[in-house]
Amino acid sequence: MNINELKSLLSHYHIRPDKSMGQNFLLSETALDEMIAAAELSEKDTVLEIGPGLGVLTRRLAEKAGLVIAVEKDRKMAAALRKMFKNRKNVKIINEDALFLDILRITNQYEFTKYKVVANIPYYITGKLLQSALGGLTKPSLIVLLLQREVAERITAGPGEMSLLSVSVQFYADAEIISYVGKENFYPKPEVDSAVVRLRVLEKPRLPVPEKQFFQLVKIGFSNKRKQLQNNLKGYNGGKGSKGVLEDIGLNPLCRAQDLSLEDWRKLYERITTAG
Repeated sequence: MNINELKSLLSHYHIRPDKSMGQNFLLSETALDEMIAAAELSEKDTVLEIGPGLGVLTRRLAEKAGLVIAVEKDRKMAAALRKMFKNRKNVKIINEDALFLDILRITNQYEFTKYKVVANIPYYITGKLLQSALGGLTKPSLIVLLLQREVAERITAGPGEMSLLSVSVQFYADAEIISYVGKENFYPKPEVDSAVVRLRVLEKPRLPVPEKQFFQLVKIGFSNKRKQLQNNLKGYNGGKGSKGVLEDIGLNPLCRAQDLSLEDWRKLYERITTAG
């Protein structure tokens, strides 16, 4: 869809892009092709799309997947989508806030157990959406998102550049950047570039540790990025995250949280929680 066609649709349905809702519509056919290819869709798949906007991606998804459930928060946009897809039996439009979506209710209503998430999401909901999708009981098998480039690079970062976000995502999934999408490929044009990211969700978490307690440690470790890890951990578990503990598991005692791999975090968690 070119910009003139998009503007015509917006005018026809009396819609103005809402900046507060992060409404930036994708124009690039190349980016759409890359998202569809990354999702590895078949007619057996159910797809959950978050923030479908004017249905450009929705239409492409419906051509490949057996069922597309598009969740749109904007009431006027959802009404427009229902008109656009009224003859598409495999597209269901839900006018709800995706951050509060009861996925168990949706799976029961539409009778599916496995699903994929494919979406060009509003950037401001990225963290909460990933937390909900990866931390919930009914996880998708695959997630393909068009995200802010900086966030995509944080998600896929390695030791030396790790963050709470990258640890949180990589704990549950294999993450990779598929392609980059310049800001000129959207209307209205955002201030930042984007990237297509694919997350292959693991059948079980990457590390055999209790999730709640493990992430308590990780959050404390990243609580002050400028401090050495041993200083951030002084108050954790009775001060057992000391310099000596880091050395015991082969880490530089002067390291910072961003230097640790997921395996390092596992070793640290197990060492601290078993320390006498």
